[in-house]
Order: sequence, then structure tokens, then C-alpha cells
Amino acid sequence: MQDQSISKLADKLREFAEERDWGQFHSPKNLAMALTVETAELLEEFQWLTEQHSREPDQEHLERIKEEIGDVMIYLVRLSDQLGIDPLMSAFKKIEKNRTKYPADKAKGSAKKYNDL
Repeated sequence: MQDQSISKLADKLREFAEERDWGQFHSPKNLAMALTVETAELLEEFQWLTEQHSREPDQEHLERIKEEIGDVMIYLVRLSDQLGIDPLMSAFKKIEKNRTKYPADKAKGSAKKYNDL
């Protein structure tokens, strides 16, 4: 199996952009905006679905969702690469921060925001 790490993905995306001379367009601002657009397209795949249907999409719908998740991941990794940020490390650090904000004994089973717990 090929190495499918985040850094390998960043390398492939950098190469892809360089081959097309897209670096001139891939400023952090533009990548953040593109990420938002792709996230909205992912959200659109769930618009008007029932809770149950959102949990069990049919195969065709699941394929569209997979493509949108791929687009989101591409822009997130490209943005991270442009800023020299390790997105996995950022996620792990955020989980630890959220452990403090949302202690299990207070947050368990609750959808309240941390300041309302």
C-alpha cells in the first residue's frame, strides 16, 4: 500500500499545483475561501435529508459525499502546507484543549457549549 500520510498528500498537492503554475493563486486567503466553498458543497449533500437518511445514504449519494470530503481535505492540507502547519498535530492539540473545556463528567450526553455546562 502506498504511503498515504498527510505529508505525502501535501507533497502531491504541491507538485500538482506547481505543474499547473497555480501557486500564484494559492495564497492562504484564497485557499481558506476555497475551503469554505467546498465545505458548503459538502453541507449541500446533507441539506433536506432526514437524520436517518444522513446516517445511511445510498451508494450514489455516498460517492458524492466522498468527493466533497476529498475536496475539503485537499484545500485544508494545501492551506496547512502554505502556512507550515501540521494539521494532525493541530487536531491532537485541539482535542486536548477540548478535554479541559468539555470535561466528560459535565459534558456527557449534553450538546451545550462549554460556557453553559
